[in-house]
Amino acid sequence: MANYPQLDNSSGVWNLRDVYDAVMGGYWPSAKSTGLFFGGFNPGELSTIAKVTISSSGNATVFGDLGTNTGNGGACGSFTRAIYGGGVTPASSPAAITPIVYVNFSTEGNSASFGDLTAARERTNAASNSTRGLWFGGFNNPAYSNVIDYITMDSAGNATDFGDLTSSRRSIAASASPTRAIMAGGDTGSLVNTIDFVEIATIGNATDFGDLTATNQNAGGAASSTRYVCVGGNNPSSITELQFVTIASQGNATDYGDLTVSRQTDSTTNSVKSVNYAGYNSPAAEVNTIDIFTISTGGNAVDFGDAVTDNFRCRGTSNSHGGLNDGYQGTRPLPFNEAGGDVGMFSGGSGDSDSIQTINISSTGNAQEFGSLALSRRQFAGGFSNKTRSLTANGYMSAPSTGYPAVIEYVEFATKGNSADFGDTSAGSETGGAFANNTRGVFSLGVVSPAVVNTVEYVTIATLGNAADFGNLTVARHGPAGLSSNVRGLIGGGATPSLSDVIDYVTISTVGDFTDFGNLSVARSQSAGANSTTRGVFGGGASPTTSANINTIDYITIATTGNASDFGDLITARRGLHGSVASNTIKGTFAGGQTPGNTAEIDQITIASTANATDFGDLIVANNNVAAAANGHGGLTGG
Repeated sequence: MANYPQLDNSSGVWNLRDVYDAVMGGYWPSAKSTGLFFGGFNPGELSTIAKVTISSSGNATVFGDLGTNTGNGGACGSFTRAIYGGGVTPASSPAAITPIVYVNFSTEGNSASFGDLTAARERTNAASNSTRGLWFGGFNNPAYSNVIDYITMDSAGNATDFGDLTSSRRSIAASASPTRAIMAGGDTGSLVNTIDFVEIATIGNATDFGDLTATNQNAGGAASSTRYVCVGGNNPSSITELQFVTIASQGNATDYGDLTVSRQTDSTTNSVKSVNYAGYNSPAAEVNTIDIFTISTGGNAVDFGDAVTDNFRCRGTSNSHGGLNDGYQGTRPLPFNEAGGDVGMFSGGSGDSDSIQTINISSTGNAQEFGSLALSRRQFAGGFSNKTRSLTANGYMSAPSTGYPAVIEYVEFATKGNSADFGDTSAGSETGGAFANNTRGVFSLGVVSPAVVNTVEYVTIATLGNAADFGNLTVARHGPAGLSSNVRGLIGGGATPSLSDVIDYVTISTVGDFTDFGNLSVARSQSAGANSTTRGVFGGGASPTTSANINTIDYITIATTGNASDFGDLITARRGLHGSVASNTIKGTFAGGQTPGNTAEIDQITIASTANATDFGDLIVANNNVAAAANGHGGLTGG
């Protein structure tokens, strides 16, 4: 076997096949290993946030404070954030609560408000991958809950309904791989041995997975990227049993080890080892035991250290658990994010004459000033980019300087400031759809006044100069949306002048005419396209006339051909989104538009999921038909 480097240490001899196998096998070493445990009981509710370093044994320390004494909530984590929601407070007058709070792993301190669950409940539990956190079931005396809520991990806001468990219950043990969440055991009024699962990227009801070896509740949930473990619990007295299932399969659990102490507990992992924090040894009392076991092999746990205090029904998470796949995304992840960049850029538009605005795509917040275009009042321009440069081609200039400039401008992502001249297109036009990979930027001309044309041109992004002929669309049209992988480019929708649902595609490295790909779910123009390495998403637009705005989002798989499928809805139906999406390989952001008046709204989606858009922030001013680009979109990987 290869000598694997740590994630923060590139030394060692290895290859991509070894990396894939190690990541999926759960034995890739992880540099991140902060585990946090929230609240709990002793014997009343606690507000302490406790910290352990999973890679080294020792006693827990105090990380910060929840601000409210609470226990029985649910906790989940991304690479950067730990999030805790729900629970009960205080013991003297117990009441289930809805608040969700968060802390940053890198900064010790007290929690901040995130939002609220859809309903108050305690004895809930949570699990996550790097993009979504889910809360499962719970209890709001006297009712048991089957509700599954979800949040987007790197945003802030209220939870959204995801679906339902197979039965209403509380005190579930939950954990996840990057694709699936597993929920085991619980209490429906009597103990159950049920194991459910959901696919995190979708929304919908849970599916039966299999059964635990016996009925159980108040266990810990731990996972690597491939294996889920139900840790301890009670049935009806406390037990030591460790039970596992293979997450990608379905079937019953297998007993493969024991805790050092019989107890109800909670767990978190660094994808290699599970740390099991404190708990309750029924019918005795709370304990401060922390022990640890290796997920891939099982066996008996060994002593790790002591909790901050004797504790029961706290909830744990980490920045390296199995849902984060040891630092990588997906079922068969790329070992590195080759695109890497996270800067989104919006240029021009009708509502902000020459402004170039920028956002950080993986976070949320309002756009900031980057610089200015040389040409003002420029809308319907084409925006495209590689990892270092953002280009804006053609467009329409409104009063006082009207017309269609045959001009391409560019900026460097790394240097804030005004744009510079890149070259010219063959004709002044209202640019149609645009897309790019690392090497080429491709764009359709759309309108060469007064005609609607099917002409497509391209530039080599690294080299200043004029555009060259690429080929033709299958149908002449204006106002379509463009997107790409590093191999294929797609242009969808537009007006001919009647509205079109046609999606065309081409291989970016060639020159030639486009080929029919399939159809959008709704014919429309003035929509926008987002892309990961594999999926393309089209959002918003005008249909069936330019006075009727739509909120439709649909998606396709770029490497195949076929019709688009429903993805979800924008927050607000709007047109004027032509070219207005900046995306990295995970998120797409839809900026501005007309509702019918101009809006400053920026919506966000997680490209790999199917769900409605959520709020990201706002442009500096209300605007429509801006030209968008990003230095980390899906067309920039592998190229």
